[in-house]
Amino acid sequence: MRKMIAGAVLAAGLAGFAGAAEAKGCIKGAVVGGIAGHAVGHTFAGAAAGCAIGRHQANKRQRTRDDIVQPATR
Repeated sequence: MRKMIAGAVLAAGLAGFAGAAEAKGCIKGAVVGGIAGHAVGHTFAGAAAGCAIGRHQANKRQRTRDDIVQPATR
């Protein structure tokens, strides 16, 4: 329990230093990944993977939005 609380405090502290543009998708992914990783005993690995996947999904959504707003001209 102490490790989980320490990890949450550390993550919250690091989230405060992350830029808003860079953190988009990462925080939510890290939380979900950390919970899933905790279930199998790999909390921090799950959080790191969740952050990467969340960031990837956020970039994908942003590209889709950009394509809708500014359609490519041919």
